[in-house]
Amino acid sequence: MPKTSARLLSLLSLLQARRDWPGALLAERLDISPRTVRRDVDRLRELGYPIVAFKGPDGGYRLDAGTELPPLLFDDEQAVALAVALQIATTTGAGIEDAAARALTTVRQVMPARLRRRIDTLQVTAVERPATRPDPQVDSSMLMTLSAAVHACEVLRFNYTPASPPGAGDDDRAETSPRRVEPHHLVTWGGCWYLVAWDLDRDDWRTFRADRITPRTPTGPRFTPRELPGGEVAAFVASRFRGSDGSGDWPCRGEVILDLPAAVVSRYTRDGVVEELGQNRCRLVLGSWSWPGLAATIGGFDADIEVVGPPELKHAFAHLARRYANAATDGTAKLTTPPSSH
Repeated sequence: MPKTSARLLSLLSLLQARRDWPGALLAERLDISPRTVRRDVDRLRELGYPIVAFKGPDGGYRLDAGTELPPLLFDDEQAVALAVALQIATTTGAGIEDAAARALTTVRQVMPARLRRRIDTLQVTAVERPATRPDPQVDSSMLMTLSAAVHACEVLRFNYTPASPPGAGDDDRAETSPRRVEPHHLVTWGGCWYLVAWDLDRDDWRTFRADRITPRTPTGPRFTPRELPGGEVAAFVASRFRGSDGSGDWPCRGEVILDLPAAVVSRYTRDGVVEELGQNRCRLVLGSWSWPGLAATIGGFDADIEVVGPPELKHAFAHLARRYANAATDGTAKLTTPPSSH
C-alpha cells in the first residue's frame, strides 16, 4: 500500500477512536508534521468524510456525522462482529431481514480473503426470546471455532462446565466430563449463545451454552449431518427449552375459563390461545414445562378459575393451594408430590 494511503487509513482510524483530536497529538501519533495532518484531513474530506476543525488552545479535528455514508474502516474483530450482527438481524422478524442480507453481502465483498473465509463458516440462527439476565461474554474466536466445526461437519471434542443453579437448558445439569458431539447449529436464545449438537456418548440431541465450552484439539472425523427433529432449528431449540421432546409443544397444556375479559388476558399471554366467552369471561389454553408451573401462571391472573382439563391441572391447583395455605400459616405439613409433567 502506498505510504500516503496507509497514513490516511491510520488517520481515519484515530479519528474514529475518539471524539476530539488535537492537531499536535495527531501529528505526534502519526509521526508527521501538523502541515501534513492538515493536507491528509483535506484528502479525507474529498473522499466524503465530514471532518470538522475546532479552535482553541488544543485546536484539532473531529469526525462528524454527514449526509452521505463514506467508506468505512474496520479492524478484523470489528468486521467479524459486524458480520455476526448482520446474520442475526436477518432472522429477527423486525422487518429488516432483506436489508441486513444485502448489507452482509456488501460487507463480505470488500473483506480480505482471510476474513471472508472466516465469515463464510459462520452460520447463526437467532431464536427470538427476551433476555432475562446479563449476556454472558463469549469470545469471538470461540464462536468461529464452533462455526468452523459446524461448517466442516467435524466431530467436536470439548469440556463442558455445568451451571451452579439449574438453568433453562437441559445441559445446564451436565456432568463435568469431556463431550464428543456432532455440531449442527450455532444459535442465540435469550441473549446467550448455544451449540445444538448430537451427543455421541448420550445418543441424543443436546444444547450447550457456548460460554461454558472449552474446545479440545484436534477435531474429530467428518460426519454426515443427521436430520434435526422437526427439521427447523428455531422450533427445536424453543421446544427443548420448554422441556419438550422436540415436537414444538409444551409438555403440559391445559384449558381453563377465567372471569376476565379476553382483551385483558391476551395482553399477558404470549403463546396461549384466548377465546372470548362474554364481556368478562374467556377461555384460555396455555402450556408450560410442568403442571404446577402452569397452575401458578394461570393463578397470576388474579381471577376466578374454572378448570376444563386435564385432571393433572386440577391436581396441580390443589397441590399449590395446600402449599400456599401452609406458607400462610407458617405450617410445616408435608405436601404430597405434585403430578409428573409427563
